Amino acid sequence: MDTLLTREPHDSRTALSPRPSTLGFLKARFRDYGMLLALLAIMLVFQVSTEGTLLKPLNLTNLVLQNSYIVIMALGMLLVIVSGHIDLSVGSVVGFIGGLAAVMMVQYGLPFLPTMGVCLAMGGLIGGIQGYWVAYLRVPSFIVTLAGMLVFRGLQLTLLGGQSVGPFSSGFQKLSSGFIPDVFGGETLNYTCLLLGATTVATSLWIGFRQRRKQQQHAVETAPFVLFALKNGLLATLVLSFCYLLATYRGLPNVFLIMFLLIALYGFVTNRTVLGRRIYALGGNEKAAKLSGIKTARLTLLAFVNMGVLAALAGLIFAARLNTATPKAGLGFELDVIAACFIGGASASGGVGKVTGAVIGALIMGVMNNGMSILGIGIDYQQVIKGLVLIAAVSVDVYNRKKS
Repeated sequence: MDTLLTREPHDSRTALSPRPSTLGFLKARFRDYGMLLALLAIMLVFQVSTEGTLLKPLNLTNLVLQNSYIVIMALGMLLVIVSGHIDLSVGSVVGFIGGLAAVMMVQYGLPFLPTMGVCLAMGGLIGGIQGYWVAYLRVPSFIVTLAGMLVFRGLQLTLLGGQSVGPFSSGFQKLSSGFIPDVFGGETLNYTCLLLGATTVATSLWIGFRQRRKQQQHAVETAPFVLFALKNGLLATLVLSFCYLLATYRGLPNVFLIMFLLIALYGFVTNRTVLGRRIYALGGNEKAAKLSGIKTARLTLLAFVNMGVLAALAGLIFAARLNTATPKAGLGFELDVIAACFIGGASASGGVGKVTGAVIGALIMGVMNNGMSILGIGIDYQQVIKGLVLIAAVSVDVYNRKKS
C-alpha cells in the first residue's frame, strides 16, 4: 500500500532528509493524499444522504460492475496521457468491439473464447493504426482519435444494423456477471472473499515495510512513521471492510479480479520497470528522451496499442454485463475515462500521473454517478456536477504545482 500511494516514477524529490516533519511531508505530497481523502469524503456524504444505501453489499457489487470497464480503460488512458497524448476514440472502440463480439457469437455461433481473442487482437490493431499516425506520421493525437471516434461509431452502427444483438451464452456472461466461487462452501459468508482480502492486506503491508526499510537504508525521504502507520491501517481497514461486505452477498465478482490484477500489473510496470520510466520521460520531454536513446515513436505506438487492447477488453465486459450489444454502447465513455485520469492527478502536458490516481479518479466518478442516481438526481444535473468536480480537481492540481 505504501508503494501504491507514495511512489512516483519521475518524482525528483529524493535524497532529501529521511525524517521530514509530518506536516511538511503532507504538504509535499498533497496530490498523493488529497484525492484519496476526497474519495472518502464523497463516499461519506453519499452514505449519509442515501441513508446507508451506498455501502450496502448489493449496491457495492453493482458499483464494481458498473465501473470496472471505466477503471480498466483509465489504466490505458493514463499511459497515453503521461506520454503526452490523448485518445478520444475509446468509447467508440468499446461499442465497435461489443458489436463485433455479438456478430461473431450470436449471428455466426462462434465460441466465446476464440471470439474474445479476435476482439482483443482487433483492439490492439485499432490502437496500432491510430498510434502509427501519431507516432510516425506526426499527426496530432487529438485529430487522429477524433477521426477514429467517428469511424468506429459508424462501423458499430453498420455491424449491428442499427439494432441490438443478443443474448450471449452463459459462459460469456460470466465475464461480467459471474462471481469467484467459495471453495470453503460458506453459507452466510464467502470465506474465499475474506481470505483474498486478508492476503492482499498482508502482502501490501509486507511490501510497504520492506520498501520503507530500503528507503531508510539509502537515506531516501520516507513518510513519518505515524503517518505511515495511519495510512496503512486505514487502507487495511477499508480493504477488509470492503471484502467483508461483499462476502455477505455473493463474494468477489470475476471482473473485480480482472481489474485488480490489471491495477497491480500497471502499478508494477509504471513504478518498477525501465519501460515505465521511459514512458514518463517521453511525456516529460520528448526531445530529451529521444536524445538519450529512447525510441520515442515506438513507445508512443505501444501506448496506443495498449489502449486499444484495454478498450476492447472493456467492450467485452460491457457487452457481457448488458447481455447484448447496442448501437449506443460506449457513448460518452471517453469523457468519464479522461476525467478519471485528470481528477486523479494526471497532467494534460504529459509526464505526470499515477495508476492509483487514475483508479481513485475513476472511483470518484463512479461513486458520484451511483450516489446521484440513488438520490434521484436527473442526468442533466449529474453532468453539471461532474463537470464542476473535474474543473475543480484540475484547478487545485495546477495551483499546487505552481506553488511548488
